Amino acid sequence: MDNIRTISGNSEQEIWQVIESDLSSNDLLDYDVLIHQGDKKIYFSIEIDLGGGFEGGYELTRLKAPVSVNDNLRFAVHHEGFVDELGKFLGIEDVEIGYPDLDDKVIIKTNDAKKVLDIFEEQRVRQVFANLQSFDLAIHHHTDHDTGISQKSLELNIDEGDTDPAALREIYHSFYQILTGLERL
Repeated sequence: MDNIRTISGNSEQEIWQVIESDLSSNDLLDYDVLIHQGDKKIYFSIEIDLGGGFEGGYELTRLKAPVSVNDNLRFAVHHEGFVDELGKFLGIEDVEIGYPDLDDKVIIKTNDAKKVLDIFEEQRVRQVFANLQSFDLAIHHHTDHDTGISQKSLELNIDEGDTDPAALREIYHSFYQILTGLERL
């Protein structure tokens, strides 16, 4: 991420004018940018490897940003699948936050359901995550091996290389809302 292109702007509109232009003008198999929106820094990448021969390909869309949250808050969300249904039946931790449109589609793991309820307050954000497939969204803790400093980040990984600017903008908007929501808590 050291030599990564930076896009700066004070609003989502400014940022997405540049990104939409990039997405429409490139044969998009690998896209990496560092977005500076206001006081937030968000790493955004799309990787599409078509594979070849006997090798299968892969796709990944990722958003990652440093986040300042209470040290005790734990939070992870992923799409509900068959294994999760079995896990619910067997009593594996699953918190329902009170939004049926989201609770019925995703698995939410947290130690503070009230805070997660607050960050998913916006219906538009809930809709994006309810409709995503094969994703995980979580607060991760990373420690720099050289300095020993611990940094928390909000990370969204989608196992799809989506290149549709409108869909990506909705995902970005939702990620940004959750990021700022976490920092408000």
